[in-house]
Amino acid sequence: MEEYDLYPHKPKLIEPKAKGNIALTIFSIVLFLVSFLFIFTEEVSFVFNLVIVLLIHEMGHFILMKLFGYKNVRMLFIPLMGAFVQGSKEEYSQKQSLLVAGAGPIPGVIIGLLLIMLAGQTYQAWMMDLGILFLLLNIINLIPLDPLDGGQLFKLLIKSNHELFLLVFTFISSLVLIGFGWFIDSWVMIAFGFFMGFRVRTIQNQYNLRKELKEEDINYRTTYNLLSNKDFARIKEVLLSNTPALRSYIDQVSEDVSDPLMASQVNNVLVSPIHKDTSILFKIVIIALWFGSLSIPIIFMFNYDFFVANYEWWFEYLSGR
Repeated sequence: MEEYDLYPHKPKLIEPKAKGNIALTIFSIVLFLVSFLFIFTEEVSFVFNLVIVLLIHEMGHFILMKLFGYKNVRMLFIPLMGAFVQGSKEEYSQKQSLLVAGAGPIPGVIIGLLLIMLAGQTYQAWMMDLGILFLLLNIINLIPLDPLDGGQLFKLLIKSNHELFLLVFTFISSLVLIGFGWFIDSWVMIAFGFFMGFRVRTIQNQYNLRKELKEEDINYRTTYNLLSNKDFARIKEVLLSNTPALRSYIDQVSEDVSDPLMASQVNNVLVSPIHKDTSILFKIVIIALWFGSLSIPIIFMFNYDFFVANYEWWFEYLSGR
């Protein structure tokens, strides 16, 4: 007997369509500007430079996502926090994912270095300010912590698909962000670290759920389109048994309401496959660019006297502000 005779056909997954991307992005940028200007009332140039740096950084991610066929790609700025680009694919390429993750910070580091060199030739203080900000934010973003781009590069390069590793990695990232925020006396960084802590709880729930699915030999490393009716029914049952509130709600509503909800819930459990299509040489180049960018502050420290001698005019400009 065929599988579809034993199990009902899985409901259709209704994917949300992102509408008004440009308008929403512009609105988020305006909100971001207003929130920062409210706090840094006398640092207008800094706030606008910050938006420029974040916009160019996120455009790197945005362009490559579009180029690689990601769906529902959109860019959003978060007041007092930062910005991000989101999009999705049914099946991910490791090479494309590495390029998308690196397309924000690595070009940002290069732009920062070029601006600093040009500022040294033209003695333009605004160019130096912008170059330093490009370097600072993009190098910080390359630190291997979740959810920074460095954290995404790290997870992609180690080839780990283990939920336990992701749980531990996110937990450590949360503690580091809280500790760093406390050290630099930044309540925004501390708050972000605690926000990451809540995310750890979500990942823990997913870890426990997927562990049960693995023990029952249920395939959850697939896309919703490729998911069999049998595995959908089994994942649905595990979900409902682990979420009494969801089961209670499902029992009270019609199939027209419950089917799209369960399709979405099951889809959230699935782990999208990543095609391992990177060569050793490609990984070496990515790692070299990554660690080369992270080493720039150390290079500046070892050449501090040279830097001060060549940019003495900028330090005098800073002291006079």
